[in-house]
Amino acid sequence: MTRGRIRAKIRPSNLYTFACLRPITAESEGTQSVQGPGFSRVVKCNEPGLHRKKPLKYCSNGISTTRYNVINFLPKAFFEQFRRAANIYFLVAAICSLFQISPFTPLSMIAPLVFVLGVSMTKEAIEDWHRFVQDMKVNNRKVLVHKGMGAFGNKQWRNLVVGDIVKVEKNKFFPADLLLLSTSYEDGLCYVETMNLDGETNLKVKRSLEISIGLDSDDRFKDFKGMIQCEDPNPSLYTFVGKFDYNKEAYPLDPSQILLRDSKLRNTAFAYGVVIFTGHDSKVMQNSTMSPSKRSRIERKMDRIIYILLSALLGVSVVSSIGFYVQTKYQMRAWWYLMPMRSSPCYDPNQAVASGFCHFVTALMLYGYLIPISLYVSIEMVKFLQAIIINRDIEMYDEETGTPALARTSNLNEELGQVDTILSDKTGTLTCNQMDFLKCSIAGSSYGIKSSEVELAVDKQIAIDLEEERNEISDFHGPICYGGSEIELESIITTVEGKNELKNFVKGFSFEDSRLMNGNWIKDPKATEILLFMRILALCHAAIPEVNEETDEISYEAESPDEIAFLVAAREFGFEFFKRNQSSIYIREHYPSPENPIEREYKILNLLDFTSKRKRMSVIVQDEDGQILLLCKGADSIIFDRLANHGRTYEEFTTNHLNEYGENGLRTLALAYKRLDEAEYEAWNDEFSKAKISIGADRDVMLEKVSDMMERNLILIGATAVEDKLQNGVPQCIDKLALAGIKIWVLTGDKMETAINIGFACSLLRQGMKQICISVPNSDTLGQDEEKAVKEDILMQMTNASQMIKLEKDCNAAFALIIDGKSLIYALEEDTKNQFLGLAIDCASVICCRVSPKQKALVTRLVKEGTGKTTLAIGDGANDVGMIQEADIGVGISGVEGMQAVMASDFSIAQFRFLEKLLVVHGHWCYKRIAQMVCYFFYKNIAFGLTFFYFEAVTAFSGQSIYDDWYMILFNVFVTSLPVISLGVFEQDVSSDICLQFPALYQQGPQNLFFDWYKIVGWMGNGLVTSGIIFIFNIAFFYDQAFRLGGQTADMTTLGTVMFTCTVWVVNCQIALTMNHFTWIQHFFIWGSIGLWYLFLLIYGMLSPVYTGNVYMILSEVLGPAPTYWTVTLLVTVTCNLPYFLHISIQRCFYPMDHHVIQEIKYCKKDVQDNIMWAREKSKARQDTKIGFTARVESKIQQLKGRLHKKHLSDDSSKTSFATPLHEV
Repeated sequence: MTRGRIRAKIRPSNLYTFACLRPITAESEGTQSVQGPGFSRVVKCNEPGLHRKKPLKYCSNGISTTRYNVINFLPKAFFEQFRRAANIYFLVAAICSLFQISPFTPLSMIAPLVFVLGVSMTKEAIEDWHRFVQDMKVNNRKVLVHKGMGAFGNKQWRNLVVGDIVKVEKNKFFPADLLLLSTSYEDGLCYVETMNLDGETNLKVKRSLEISIGLDSDDRFKDFKGMIQCEDPNPSLYTFVGKFDYNKEAYPLDPSQILLRDSKLRNTAFAYGVVIFTGHDSKVMQNSTMSPSKRSRIERKMDRIIYILLSALLGVSVVSSIGFYVQTKYQMRAWWYLMPMRSSPCYDPNQAVASGFCHFVTALMLYGYLIPISLYVSIEMVKFLQAIIINRDIEMYDEETGTPALARTSNLNEELGQVDTILSDKTGTLTCNQMDFLKCSIAGSSYGIKSSEVELAVDKQIAIDLEEERNEISDFHGPICYGGSEIELESIITTVEGKNELKNFVKGFSFEDSRLMNGNWIKDPKATEILLFMRILALCHAAIPEVNEETDEISYEAESPDEIAFLVAAREFGFEFFKRNQSSIYIREHYPSPENPIEREYKILNLLDFTSKRKRMSVIVQDEDGQILLLCKGADSIIFDRLANHGRTYEEFTTNHLNEYGENGLRTLALAYKRLDEAEYEAWNDEFSKAKISIGADRDVMLEKVSDMMERNLILIGATAVEDKLQNGVPQCIDKLALAGIKIWVLTGDKMETAINIGFACSLLRQGMKQICISVPNSDTLGQDEEKAVKEDILMQMTNASQMIKLEKDCNAAFALIIDGKSLIYALEEDTKNQFLGLAIDCASVICCRVSPKQKALVTRLVKEGTGKTTLAIGDGANDVGMIQEADIGVGISGVEGMQAVMASDFSIAQFRFLEKLLVVHGHWCYKRIAQMVCYFFYKNIAFGLTFFYFEAVTAFSGQSIYDDWYMILFNVFVTSLPVISLGVFEQDVSSDICLQFPALYQQGPQNLFFDWYKIVGWMGNGLVTSGIIFIFNIAFFYDQAFRLGGQTADMTTLGTVMFTCTVWVVNCQIALTMNHFTWIQHFFIWGSIGLWYLFLLIYGMLSPVYTGNVYMILSEVLGPAPTYWTVTLLVTVTCNLPYFLHISIQRCFYPMDHHVIQEIKYCKKDVQDNIMWAREKSKARQDTKIGFTARVESKIQQLKGRLHKKHLSDDSSKTSFATPLHEV
């Protein structure tokens, strides 16, 4: 099918819902036009010169996804950097350092700011450069373009203009949005892969206008001219309205003739098209919107801490300026050696107020080290490295698809450790979106004996529960026989599993029933109905067959996995769909004679596509005998409403079967048909043709109205049931997340019965859990009074449910809220949403059924804003994009439904089960790392920055810095930066295995135990105490006594160097005490930073005094030989870290946290030596939960204990009744 031309004579005017029809002549449709607001685009075909100048000049075809260019990079990058208050402060301080009032040289203030801004802007530039390189690769692609006189030549994409005629070859991308003119097939058909648009790998069928099919070779375009009038550029991928004027006739255009940029031509040798939309006017670029900006809670809180420190900086600066004012006004006159009468206004006793203000500015700069200038850039580096670790986690790599986990943004790493509620899609997220045909109902009889995964899971759990109950009771009363039911159940399960191993696996087909297999259905009394059922499966679809040239096997490309499952089932039943063209579909029927199959051709008269609004699909075909048939499949609620009175013969039986299939977790569709006589069809087709040739925004509405007329008075033939299998590891993952204290909501478009059964399979629901089902009666039209009554009914249901939960006396009782989409319409209204949220929070499990994509986003927003806690949304389809972007964290699954969810997400994984490690391990680690890192940053800057203030206080607030300028440059950039980065990247309180064995450790994040105000203030207090100890000890040792053997006393440079040495030792030893997990990297960074300080001091001191001043030879000649220097360093280091050491010692001994206990057990190897204790600690370290497999087991144990307790009571009462008469005797 994929090679050569299809020679069949066809009339495209009879094909498909959106096929191109007969022309609109001037006489018949003279007034029709697409001109007006939103429909002003005019394209002159094959006349690109007209589009290079106004008024028909449109944007170029070159695209740019970069944020910056050469001109705007510096302004925009600086704007982004100076949105942070801390950076604005340091910029002002750097400018002030250029004036005499600065206590520092300009270099010491400007260099750190340039370094921090340089690193951040370089990171931005590198990321943008990658985007630029990718853009250039796309813009420089080449495509064949008509050069004139029927000759085609290569042209770069970026040079294309509207009106160009392009020739796209097989497996090449379309360079712009094109109107399809012709293809290598004579019927104008081509196949398109839209993976880059919507992620779907299934091929789409496109078909050209009938009038342009003849333009199928290069020379045909020599004299081609035409004009297109159409809609203006817009982001709608699935709509298009326009008309094509050719040979003085107008032809309506619709999406089936439009080839979108970045989609690929498949299974077609070539296709010709005319450029309609270029560059950023193309639909794919119109859809390229920036993801919403998300910031973590820690980062937002960090901003508040920065503001607090800025306030503290202002406070100490005010105190310092007041002190300087007092000294200047009342004491400076006595300091004759300062020559106060000749001083500048900043040191003039006669202008003390002005002097105080000048000193205020000086103090703002002097105490600026209270603000950690390198905090933001360090956190960005750490998060980037954390993202690399997540991306390279082999345990989150899916071998089947070759897909690793991907942190698409590193801004939210720590947010992964604070998730309170997960909102999950079902299909493709909890389930595989791989459909297997499992059961069917035909003419009132159910076929298919194989159990679904839900049935098997339930049966196995019953067997396990019975076995546990038997063992539990036998411990007290000896062996108990339950009879043969349990043995029979287990044997059935074993038998089914054994058969599965022996049977040849056919992907998409798990059906087992000898009544329909191998042609046995021919002997059935209802063989006619079964035959019709099989033909509906084989004919009612829009799939494409692909033949493997090596094996001659046929595979199918379809827009949904359901259709593929139906076609595979039809093939296995003996009705093989093997060929189609635009006018016909061909079936190879193997029965009644398997050796001599019959090839039948069915002419396709119309195809009424499936949409989420219609919830059905129909095809009108004509068989070889001339009989016209409407074949329809769709949701049972839709099909049943359209049945004729004489078509309801099997309705009751089919309804029962559908309910049974739904209870077993299967997805169902109803199948129906209608026979048409030729006159009836022609009358309807005339109306349908009029609707199709209409041009305007209401064309789709008219088509739907006419389609609905045909899809009435149907005859029900049966129903299908396909299984959407659970993803591997989903129940175990949900159990682990529940034990970690995370709430899980399921938001699905499936019907309530299916969602409930998937809930049981995933252990979100269990036996004994009280289900609160909120729904409204099915009604398509509701008047105002009726809507009010429905809303009041919903409110009453929620009120009664809340009251029931409050009055429940059993502390072990669990409630599940199940609500449908219609009820959510009212529950999410402004005056009712808080009551709905309160009810949902009180329930252990929440399942929302039949919800729209918008409702998913609204529910996510309600949970996020209503609880104020971190939400995570996870999904795999385009309908999940809204909730993924709305949640605090969006996780996309790269599944069958496409990549739109991944493209909109913050993190992507291949399977739902990987969410367990992403949160419980990486989330836990990242939260603690970032929290401890930020707290430590504030600690070390306060410890260093306040020493400036103390020195000021004892030197009459002179505004003099005690440290050399190079020391201050080193502090944040080198000697303290690498250890804190190693803390943020490599720190682990426990290993990944322990995180998974003790999931309750995760609750340290949602409870914010490591970044609450108690911790923050504690670390700030630690910095305050440390700064005091450093200053006091150094002043005490060096103020007025000799420190060298020669009797020399310390000058200011010596004192500053010793204080800085003490600070470097103290803060680096403090981070060593903070760490729980060491590798050689941490040791190298911590002790290497201290060594770097001494190396710098040695080399810097050896430079000429012209550059070093009083620091000349300070280590080798002044401090190195002095024992006092080393003694003070050791004493200060021990004293400063002693309070923290005592704190953690007391905490571990008397108030241990969970990870402290686990660390001690592991250190003492009690996990190996004492398995009982280890198991006991594991059972303690999990959150109380009422969902998950563990909760089901515990619930069963509680039931067994209750039965045993009742049995003991009855036994005791029996003994008492026998003992009393004996006593009386």
